[in-house]
Amino acid sequence: MPTISMFFGIIVRMYTGKGEHNPPHIHVYYQDSKARFDISTGDLMDGNFPNRQTRLVMAWIELHRDELLADWELASRGEKPFKIEPLH
Repeated sequence: MPTISMFFGIIVRMYTGKGEHNPPHIHVYYQDSKARFDISTGDLMDGNFPNRQTRLVMAWIELHRDELLADWELASRGEKPFKIEPLH
């Protein structure tokens, strides 16, 4: 599962492979917490993630939605997604 971005201690990854399921989403990790976020809506899908880091991930998704969706298309074909600029 390639890492596509890292910021403020948050690691953002996207699975690759034709078997990856919809809706388009990312996997995020922060310390011992992990969660999945829907790319289209920015919503937390599942997992346990701290409030502050949840807001940071949601803001990052909003800024990079088009890039994330393009990466999802690559990943769904089994191709490696591109890195995306971290939140500053």
